Amino acid sequence: MMQIPMVDLKTQYHHVKQEIDRAILDVVENTAFINGPAVKEFQSALEQYMGVKHVIPCANGTDALQIAMMALDLKPGDEVITTSFTFVATVEVIALLQLTPVLVDALPGTYNIDPVALEKAITPKTKAIVPVHLFGQCADMESIMQIANKHNLAVIEDNCQAVGAHYTMNDGSRHQAGTMGHVGTTSFFPSKNLGCYGDGGAMFTNDDALAEKLRMIANHGMKVRYYHDSIGVNSRLDTIQAAVLNIKLKHLDTYIANRQHAAAYYDKAFANHPKLTIPARDPKSTHVFHQYTLVLNGVDRKELQAKLQEKGIASMVYYPVPMHMQKAYMDARYKEGDFPVTEELSHNVISLPMHTELTEEQLAYVVDGVLEAVAND
Repeated sequence: MMQIPMVDLKTQYHHVKQEIDRAILDVVENTAFINGPAVKEFQSALEQYMGVKHVIPCANGTDALQIAMMALDLKPGDEVITTSFTFVATVEVIALLQLTPVLVDALPGTYNIDPVALEKAITPKTKAIVPVHLFGQCADMESIMQIANKHNLAVIEDNCQAVGAHYTMNDGSRHQAGTMGHVGTTSFFPSKNLGCYGDGGAMFTNDDALAEKLRMIANHGMKVRYYHDSIGVNSRLDTIQAAVLNIKLKHLDTYIANRQHAAAYYDKAFANHPKLTIPARDPKSTHVFHQYTLVLNGVDRKELQAKLQEKGIASMVYYPVPMHMQKAYMDARYKEGDFPVTEELSHNVISLPMHTELTEEQLAYVVDGVLEAVAND
């Protein structure tokens, strides 16, 4: 029986082992463990890859979101609009800074934030929008930026799942995910498309003044050592992690192509199946498939997962409880039924193994396992 994990970082490592080992050993040998040369090298390489003026590395993706909101001078009570169908970090930092999270519904096909619902949620207290590029595909940034410009709102892109995706505007201009808003944020958690071997994150912006504030806040509020111009945090990308990312960035386009190949295989197998709905594609955005997520139609999800597990096939549910139904974020403004698309997705989505090392044999095994399980459901 095959064992097929959601992510196969071990096999991926063995394919780049010599490069990774050398890069890590270089850091150990030169002992520049904090803000060493590898950090600046990675920053520069990622700026070039992203086509953005400034990359500001930090300790993790959650810190990136928090620092971005701090740099935009958002004040307690300011409203920040985001989707209810997301990982908790998106909403967590809004609440942590005593801002007011305003949640809206998702779109049924792409699972990304609904721009129509977003605009309806704007009030005089609204100061920012946080679109999440969920599962590897850009949110509708054309509409979101038009709404933001119309209402003079800041846009913070949560790009933790879509590094390497491209979005094409109506004027034909092509942009990397995370570079269209006022500031973009990302995570380098190991399972991400561009992942390190621990925690890591970064922020992106083309605004020189904002970049300076982001750097300062991430470094205890300092521009000059021991002179603190603002309240900041301690959020650094570890040099060893930067060294790993330097290597993996060189392979990122290949990793993305491998994921897209696997997604195309799944698409072909599951298209038009009455019990399975494949993820929709926004024609303006490429999809880098951090996750491959199906919507189940009349299938018992727990039973399906159990059957797959019996065959050694991993699966995950992202996300089983929407933000407006989470105990920590319960709010009198929202009740069950308010966001029908989000709630439907939470009850019926399932993500299949998706990573850079999937072989044709493994893909066929997953597909056969899914089809057999749903046929008998």
